[in-house]
Amino acid sequence: MITEQSIHLKRGKDAPVRRFHPWIFSGAIYQQSPNLQDGDWVNVLSDKDEFLGLGHYHAGSIAVKIVSFTPVEDIQDLWVHKIARAWELRQQLNFTDTNAFRLIHGEGDGCPGLIIDVYQDVFVFQAHTIGMYRNREAIVNALKIVFGDLLKAVYDKSKETLPPNFAANCQNDYVFGTATVPYDIQENGVKFSVNWITGQKTGFFLDQRDNRALLAHYAKDKHILNTFCYSGGFSMYALKAGAASVVSLDASAKAIDLVNANISLNKLGKKKHEAIVGETLPYLKNNQDEFDIIILDPPAFAKSISTKHKALQGYQKINQLAIQQIKKNGLIFTYSCSQVITRELFLNMLVAAGIAAGREIQVIHQMTQAPDHPINLFHPESNYLKGFVLRVI
Repeated sequence: MITEQSIHLKRGKDAPVRRFHPWIFSGAIYQQSPNLQDGDWVNVLSDKDEFLGLGHYHAGSIAVKIVSFTPVEDIQDLWVHKIARAWELRQQLNFTDTNAFRLIHGEGDGCPGLIIDVYQDVFVFQAHTIGMYRNREAIVNALKIVFGDLLKAVYDKSKETLPPNFAANCQNDYVFGTATVPYDIQENGVKFSVNWITGQKTGFFLDQRDNRALLAHYAKDKHILNTFCYSGGFSMYALKAGAASVVSLDASAKAIDLVNANISLNKLGKKKHEAIVGETLPYLKNNQDEFDIIILDPPAFAKSISTKHKALQGYQKINQLAIQQIKKNGLIFTYSCSQVITRELFLNMLVAAGIAAGREIQVIHQMTQAPDHPINLFHPESNYLKGFVLRVI
């Protein structure tokens, strides 16, 4: 055992962890080792002293996030096993003309609180828990062992995702090697310029890869609006697939600069494309019957349960307006990446938006995150991305 520290669960509170759910809530604990610090390794034990799991402790509602459901003798071996298993899955996915992917997807890969994204040969490490941050050296060593010469650099971008008091003493920086940004990557043959230092999240939204490819299937000769476009992922796919025109809309001028850079990178300057700094609602109100396809991919409107109701109102507002304004038989690609908004809630919101808009609607596709963002069957919260393609009659 790598630690003597432990928590004991109350009688009857061990059922979720026996079903491999990786979160231990503070209310389930009746006894714990003294002086536990945030990020400490801790053994999770039943009221009868049975070993249930090993995880990282954190004082709060979720007191432990379990990393292993079996005893661990060597931490370095644990991380090598986790990284190697995740890499095996990504190889099995057999990407085509793609050199950017998610290697570690938190609970989906049995690593709660850890994200690792790969951009060709640069790996971006992002800890969402103090425990994962404190294990950074062992995790980077595991990356070196598993990937060898395939690994050029590891950039730590954890400062924005760690608890503020702890993050105050952290800096984003290279922890192995170095690389010059922006960095060109390729996804399904489409090129993108990525900057993990200044970009959102780890630099690019890899989870929409398959959904961008789905848009390309419908894009030829269509007039398309891509709202909340960020670096223009959907726009590049649409233009390369032969769209008649594409409008890329984002409230951030920096995002629009990224769109224009990607237009140049893919040599799409002769295509009919307009990049606009602006808000989605006012733009939609002023453009009725202009578009055959509208993409609604906003940032997470709800980051906690307390904001869920307000978030649903926000989603309904933009979806209702898009339904009202789109051309007859037009398609709406609509998404929510808010973990607390379930697929059922999101679909019910779309029903309400459709009724309010007064148009008939068919659901022709249901979408989720790309498979390099695997969903842990025992942790439904890891199924965070919900999407629907609506045909508005």
